Amino acid sequence: MPNPEPTADVSPVTPQGNVADLVAAASRRGADHPALVEPGLGRTLSWAEVDAGANAEAARLRAAGVQPGDRVLIRLGHGAPYCLALFGALRVGAIAVPVGPEASARELDVIAGDCTPGVMVAEPGDEIVDVLASANSARRLDPPETEVGAVAGATPVGGGEDIAVLGYTSGVTGVPRGVRISHRALLANRAQVAALRPVPVSPADRVLLQWPMSHAYGLGAGLLQVCWAGATTVLTDRFDVREVVEGIRRERVTVLAGVPALYRAMVELPQAGLRESLVTLRLAMAGGAPLASELAAEFSQACGLQLFEGYGLTETGPVLTSTLVGGLAKAGSVGRPLPGALVGDIEVAGVELRLVDSHGADIHAAADDEDEDDEPDTGLVAVRGPNLFSGYWPDGAGGPDEDGWFRTNDVGYVDADGDLHLVNRASDLVIVNGFNVYPREVELVLDELAGVTEAAVVGVPDPNSGQAVKALLVLAPGAELDPDAVREHCLARLARFKVPAVVEFVDSLPRSATGKINRAVLRVAAS
Repeated sequence: MPNPEPTADVSPVTPQGNVADLVAAASRRGADHPALVEPGLGRTLSWAEVDAGANAEAARLRAAGVQPGDRVLIRLGHGAPYCLALFGALRVGAIAVPVGPEASARELDVIAGDCTPGVMVAEPGDEIVDVLASANSARRLDPPETEVGAVAGATPVGGGEDIAVLGYTSGVTGVPRGVRISHRALLANRAQVAALRPVPVSPADRVLLQWPMSHAYGLGAGLLQVCWAGATTVLTDRFDVREVVEGIRRERVTVLAGVPALYRAMVELPQAGLRESLVTLRLAMAGGAPLASELAAEFSQACGLQLFEGYGLTETGPVLTSTLVGGLAKAGSVGRPLPGALVGDIEVAGVELRLVDSHGADIHAAADDEDEDDEPDTGLVAVRGPNLFSGYWPDGAGGPDEDGWFRTNDVGYVDADGDLHLVNRASDLVIVNGFNVYPREVELVLDELAGVTEAAVVGVPDPNSGQAVKALLVLAPGAELDPDAVREHCLARLARFKVPAVVEFVDSLPRSATGKINRAVLRVAAS
């Protein structure tokens, strides 16, 4: 039987504090309690060791000349060195810029040129970072040491409204854009999530974190939520479902946080031993990409657990809604807005959500209960709360309006129970395994190919990743190009998840009355 529901343990760190305070607080509550477990390396760090490692990294960054507000670009894999680099940077008041190892040279060049980091932390032999550090006059550092012994404590610098993390996400123009996320936003979101019941992460939990920590969900809803509770996270950097299931059994994992593709792979395993392997699980959560209703039902049938779903954005800390709020994994719904919480004597407001039209005016939130035949009114999802970002880098443009509201690009409706259902993206965003792909970014790369006169990119359904990237290309007369060459060209310039899985050559692209490519027609034809 799954473990009984544990009680919540709210961190004393308020939104006015520093995110790195979470590590110190966890160490005070349970210095010897396991914090980071890396089964593949046979490595386990206690909270005291993580705290000491963060102090050592803070000292190293100060010695490298890092000042409050400087950017520290971190390009490390899914492991303890990444965590220490992150908390060390935050502890000295720097702005952490997490970049996944899969990022291409082209993407890193744009990011480094935009945020001008003073320090770049990467694995030895990372030639891309070596070149960029030299070109941008940045100090190049290897990963932090994970065994540092006794280290003098470092007083955290900054917090509250200071920017903690600069998370880059490609915009509709195809150019990566930095999302300014403050300590306040990250800490408020942790308090909101901790107020859910059942509590997503308690001190007794062992959380298997499959989301990359360079991703907004892996960082906020994953690593930082574990820090908030002083729990244990089990880190795996390989997407091998059999290894994941075996890791859950071997490491006695109680909470699983993953993308829908992980759960799809799990239900396709032989069912005979799956339920037994997952017997320690008390909670399974999906996020980062749309969850198919049938997948949630199949998972529940396979292992006897509900599969709860959440929704959010890099700009929102990241979690906005969860089906945990209503206590039921409702098919097709991403749940209700997160509640407020009390941290010490500080009241943290919950998430407010409303639906608006393209001009920002309110629309009806649900169908008229008096007429069951009424279709619910859809609108753009607008949100407000202390977990929202502080606008885009460098000047804060594009953030919440003067009343605190931020209008997303998601279209949805709210049912009679108050649960949000997402029906479409107002933009042309493609979500692959929880990672955002903006068509324009891929199209700019496709346009570089000799012989390509026009290129269009759309998302198509994929049973494993939720969506896949499809490219449609118009070639010049007499030009020849094969799909493999297209993919090779993209792979050298884009992260792997952005590379088109499907390449199709067409005579022409459909256009609207104003001459723009009609992606809606392309999506219908592609699906």
